[in-house]
Amino acid sequence: MSAPSRPLLPYLKAAVAVAVWGASFVATKVALAELPPMTIVWLRFAVGLLVLGGFVVARGEFRLPEARDLAYLAMLGFLGITVHQWLQVHGMQTTEATTTAWIVTTIPVFIAVLGVLFLGERMTLFQAGGILVAACGVLLVLGRGDIGSLGLERGGSVGDMLVFLSAPNWAVFSILSRRELRRHPPARMMFYVMLFGLLFTTPWLPAEGGLAVLPDVSGAAWVSLAFLGVFCSGLAYVFWYDALRAMPAYHAGSMIYLEPLVAAAVAGVVLGEVLAPAALAGGLLIVSGVWMVTYAWTR
Repeated sequence: MSAPSRPLLPYLKAAVAVAVWGASFVATKVALAELPPMTIVWLRFAVGLLVLGGFVVARGEFRLPEARDLAYLAMLGFLGITVHQWLQVHGMQTTEATTTAWIVTTIPVFIAVLGVLFLGERMTLFQAGGILVAACGVLLVLGRGDIGSLGLERGGSVGDMLVFLSAPNWAVFSILSRRELRRHPPARMMFYVMLFGLLFTTPWLPAEGGLAVLPDVSGAAWVSLAFLGVFCSGLAYVFWYDALRAMPAYHAGSMIYLEPLVAAAVAGVVLGEVLAPAALAGGLLIVSGVWMVTYAWTR
């Protein structure tokens, strides 16, 4: 007897979400050419909040959080939106979109390490080897084949390091999110996380020029902002969580490997970024290492 076929739609939704997030790094670079970093973040999540909130209401999932959850949701918003986006967007002022995507792929490695250190989870020698492989890949990507270029005095490496810090930050956010995911549907949790993140981001606006620069923004920048808000911070989250409800988590997680490939392809067309051999080799090491770390979860 043949195994029952799995519905295709959840896999398509997961693939679309990952592809959109891969392209988000390119859209951010386009917007950064004309807008201050935190203005991009604020507009992106203001639009994303409206889109995500619309889906939550339409699906009948809206409910005000309990008072005991407010502080925790606020902390998640600060880490997952304000801090995470500050690191990535400021880092991307000097690092490439493709480099950012390769580094972000290491997030499962940091989640695994945090699980061992703070949740008592076990790690095999095979997984530990995967961490070493991924680490070598990160060094190749950051150093562009020259490990000596990792010093902060070299051009662009400060941005690389900021982006790199965003990976463990998102891992911490993911671990801490588990509590609220037991209390709320994923989309509703992200709605409140996004709301608090937007509130914490607002005070940064005056320091970087705020919204005063918008009248001079080009059509390309507006398209990038719309893409970041509607698709990356709105629809992609809805698609991703819909997929997670209908398919094994490790199937969805494996699609993360598509993210840097999409980013590299789009960055090559839109930004003219060239995928250097060292970056490709480092990226393949990162993907291999992440696969080794997450392999046990798929057994």
